[in-house]
Amino acid sequence: MSNRTTKSNSGVRSQPKMKNPLPSFARPDSRGRLSLHEFPRTKVHMGKGIRVATRRLPSLLESAKGALAIPLCFAVLCSSLPAQQAQPSDYTFRVQSDLVLVNVTVRDKSGNFVRGLKPEDFTILEDNKPQKVVSFDVEDVDAVANQAVAQTRALANAPVQPATPTASAPVSSAENEFKDRRLIILFFDLSAMEPDEIDRAITSAAHYVDTQMAPADLVSIVSLGSSLLVNQDFTSDRDLLKKQILAFGEGAGQGYEEGTTGTTEGTPDTGQPFTADDTEYNIFNTDRRLEALRSVAEKLSHVQVKKSLIYFSSGMDRTGIENQSELRAATNAAVRANMAIYTMDLRGLQALVPGGEAQNASMRGTSVYSGQSMISALNSNFTTQETLVTLASDTGGRAFLDSNDFSQVYRGVQQDTSTYYLLGYRSTNPARDGRYRRIAVKVSVPGVKIEYRRGYYAPADYQHSTKEDKELQLEQELASELPSTDLPLYLSTAYFRQEPNKYLIPISLAVPGWEIPFVRSSDRDKATLDVIGMVLDSEKHPITRIRDTVKLAVDTTSEVQKKNVQYDTTLSLPPGKYHLKFVVRENQTGRMGSFETDLTVPDLKSQPMKISSIVLASQVQPAKKSSTENPLIHDGSEIIPSVTHVFSANQHLRLYYEVYDPGHATAQASEEKSDKGGIRLLSNVSFFRGTAKVFESSLVEVTELSARDRKAGVFQLDLPLTSLKPGFYTCQVNVIDDAAGVFAFPRVALLIRQPAAIASR
Repeated sequence: MSNRTTKSNSGVRSQPKMKNPLPSFARPDSRGRLSLHEFPRTKVHMGKGIRVATRRLPSLLESAKGALAIPLCFAVLCSSLPAQQAQPSDYTFRVQSDLVLVNVTVRDKSGNFVRGLKPEDFTILEDNKPQKVVSFDVEDVDAVANQAVAQTRALANAPVQPATPTASAPVSSAENEFKDRRLIILFFDLSAMEPDEIDRAITSAAHYVDTQMAPADLVSIVSLGSSLLVNQDFTSDRDLLKKQILAFGEGAGQGYEEGTTGTTEGTPDTGQPFTADDTEYNIFNTDRRLEALRSVAEKLSHVQVKKSLIYFSSGMDRTGIENQSELRAATNAAVRANMAIYTMDLRGLQALVPGGEAQNASMRGTSVYSGQSMISALNSNFTTQETLVTLASDTGGRAFLDSNDFSQVYRGVQQDTSTYYLLGYRSTNPARDGRYRRIAVKVSVPGVKIEYRRGYYAPADYQHSTKEDKELQLEQELASELPSTDLPLYLSTAYFRQEPNKYLIPISLAVPGWEIPFVRSSDRDKATLDVIGMVLDSEKHPITRIRDTVKLAVDTTSEVQKKNVQYDTTLSLPPGKYHLKFVVRENQTGRMGSFETDLTVPDLKSQPMKISSIVLASQVQPAKKSSTENPLIHDGSEIIPSVTHVFSANQHLRLYYEVYDPGHATAQASEEKSDKGGIRLLSNVSFFRGTAKVFESSLVEVTELSARDRKAGVFQLDLPLTSLKPGFYTCQVNVIDDAAGVFAFPRVALLIRQPAAIASR
């Protein structure tokens, strides 16, 4: 969230026209198509929160420099997380066998596939130790007769079984069905494309089906709009594929979500007073796309042959604020499922014109004359393509960028998956430590080029681990670049000024309550959660660590399953850029979830209006201990921040924010006198749906410093949501410093859902 300030003597200006900030949540599909996941996966249960434990942990800097204070709390509350319903989740990859499968492509100097090799021609090394080849097969799509496959159920009915069965296991019907077949998934990311880009994707895919599709090709169609849908399972029926591809042209576009970032410099002058900041919306959409790719990979883990996913999009921007674990989780899931991702930038070959396109208005600011606007355009184009390149290179695919020849991606997929050897071996390393194991393959034929995956992550057995091993597992997960996402985890941060060079950072971690397994002990259900976290500075040096074990004890498990467990802590940091990573583990099955993100603590000295973060909440709980340092604790009560900004229509929305060093009506007043009064801060809240303002609260006035130790005027607004219809809203907080003549318009996104009793009817 960024704050925009403008000199004014007249107050709040009109809201500009905005792009659609967020796609709608999943709705029932009129065509009856299968939905793998609905994004966000939300089930809202409203109720009163329950305080479980409160404690304080010392930090490294607190003992060394006295700069960090970390009070901790853990609560069970109804924070409305994006989570699935309390039921068994969809198929999740689990390694239950020591059999490791490796795809190997052997080519001669001319690039032709080398045929006729036998198992004894291959040597496999794992961590430099020889392995015995126990299974061997050749996938040769050129040997497939022209035999049509009406439709399979590979995506619809993924079996819950080990992804790598033992060598003695019988060959399943699915393996026979896909033998010597080329499996291609056409993934249309409708949430990331403009209408003209969707048209190019449709034309490209239809041309492939008509002219390039080979007899061995089994093609499925998946789309991501308001939900992740399997439009068509694997089939060789061209008519079925064409029907689904052309259906995307019927108003299926969900684009426009990549909005502006709040700055007017180098943007077209449309006459609007300021530019909206849609950064938070873009973060949400980036994570949901990566989670969708991971879901497809996990659904196809039971199919051993190589899969190729062609990802149609217009780039994928990563600001560094979103959960960076999602990118590595998506690539690792694809590697485990033997699925290569081929990314295609549907923007094609772009001509970036200095000064902007002819149909746009003239650029604001001076960057168009200094060349900075051209550099910004090039950087923006590069960052949206960089993630596409990462997805492709890390999964064994290729990225197709800056080209109007969209047919080359299909030729590349067909060439890469025409013929390959499928080798299997049982690892001689029995340790189930979850560590990365490197694979090397050698061939007795000289002068050939070998292509294969370079390694895999070993399985981990939690129940048989010692206490030291479990602690080491947490440490390794915290240090690992490979994230763990078995346990859903969500994080939010804020900042409040304590001193000119010291800011309090409230951090909230939330886990869906139904994800936590409880065991019955005496007359109570009990569970424990381990929490570990680390903060790095801009030079990647560790600043502080957090380690805690929290014990939960409730009368009935359903008490927690209908709610969410939230963990709150605070840090004291100077202004700067930081990187946060947290890991939470439930200690019954050992499932872990990680969340990492970049954090920027602003230096408010140079800003005309010095305003804190906007904290949204629906609950206030009694605080066990009053704190003058934490602004969210006062008068014996504690505000519990909402992590995901999801509320029920029968709740009250509470907003908390502070304005520092406000202007005074009498400029000559002494500092001691001005602290007692003389300020005039005005604020209210506006709610927008799209471009239309649907609600505006009454004006609140602050005439004295509420927190004199921080020199801050405090706003605490309490708004009932009964008058707002369920749906997405842009909440704009209007803040005016009447004495100083400045104002700001920070904006946050929120979702209002129907009350549970009404929604269940």
